[in-house]
Amino acid sequence: MAAKGRKFKLDRYIELVSRVPLVPIVSEAALDGAIAFMDELLDRDRTLEEEMYLDVLSDLVEKYETEAYPAAPVSDSEMLASILDSSGLTQSALARRVGIAESTISAVLNGSRNLTRAQIGKIAESFNIPAGVFDFSS
Repeated sequence: MAAKGRKFKLDRYIELVSRVPLVPIVSEAALDGAIAFMDELLDRDRTLEEEMYLDVLSDLVEKYETEAYPAAPVSDSEMLASILDSSGLTQSALARRVGIAESTISAVLNGSRNLTRAQIGKIAESFNIPAGVFDFSS
């Protein structure tokens, strides 16, 4: 294995795995240990082996955190406000980007209307976010 002209050194990779094994994380203590090691690796220039190891370890951490701390759905208004804030888009630019009438965007933001599932799908696809972050119960 090689990436960007670097040769993969299996013995170095095994050293990393022996320090924090690449197994499912099942406790807060294991999570804390994995995050501490990730921070250590992120604070320096990494070897190819460290990059590959970090990629897998971060997937394990993400899986545990997603299952242990599921994100609660937020209201349509809160989600749209967050999208506008983080993207720097205006209401009219958002409306054009996702193909939803600006009046609908405005009504959702002021809480007088909810998004339809189709509209949520358009927004989720446009911003590459899971549709499940919206609260479908409202």
